[in-house]
Amino acid sequence: MLFNLNVSILKLFAEIFTSKEYIGMIFKGLGCTLLISVGATIVGIILGTLVAVVKIVPSKNPVMKVLNCICDVYTTVFRGTPMALQLFIMAFVVFAIRGFPMEVVAILAFGINSGAYVSESIRAGILSVDVGQTEAGRALGLSYGTTMWKIVIPQAIKNVIPAIGNEIIALIKETSIVSMVGGLYDLTLVAKIIGGGNELANFLVPMTVVALFYLAIVYSLTFVIKLIERRLRASDKR
Repeated sequence: MLFNLNVSILKLFAEIFTSKEYIGMIFKGLGCTLLISVGATIVGIILGTLVAVVKIVPSKNPVMKVLNCICDVYTTVFRGTPMALQLFIMAFVVFAIRGFPMEVVAILAFGINSGAYVSESIRAGILSVDVGQTEAGRALGLSYGTTMWKIVIPQAIKNVIPAIGNEIIALIKETSIVSMVGGLYDLTLVAKIIGGGNELANFLVPMTVVALFYLAIVYSLTFVIKLIERRLRASDKR
């Protein structure tokens, strides 16, 4: 019986990789997963950088004090609550608008959550840059904002690339819950559909196949991050 089960599992593996229907479903789900991951990464990095700069700027100005307080609340709330709960609130409360694209909802939900983590990484990176760099920029007549964007932040990003890379990897894996809100055809949902649609009702095989796709994405991203780190280290030695 165990032998027959193993043979059936191998047949299902072969069927998934040879069936145009299954392969088409998997690549459609892969496209959705990559779309959400890339979009959320862009939103997260931009938002995280802005929040980090606001939290670093001296808060003598009343407006900056208010913004600083808002940023503190933002990072506390989004780092302290489950991603699934945030996704549900975004989908069924904030953007509960008929016809509103669920892909955009997912990108914003994951991007805003990621921005809270990225902001703390970038803030730590900014603080790691020698204060003399800021003083030198100001001595050359540059404004505080120009000094931050032209001198400090580029150096800070060098220091936090590993941390940001880890956050992007975590973000990609977190997108596996998007099917919970419906209307999104991602890799995990494809695995569920294939698992429930085969004659064995076997979820292990399609889930394993999808896991291999996630592993390939993460490995490729890890390779790119290491390549960037090597090039940056090489540029520092010049």
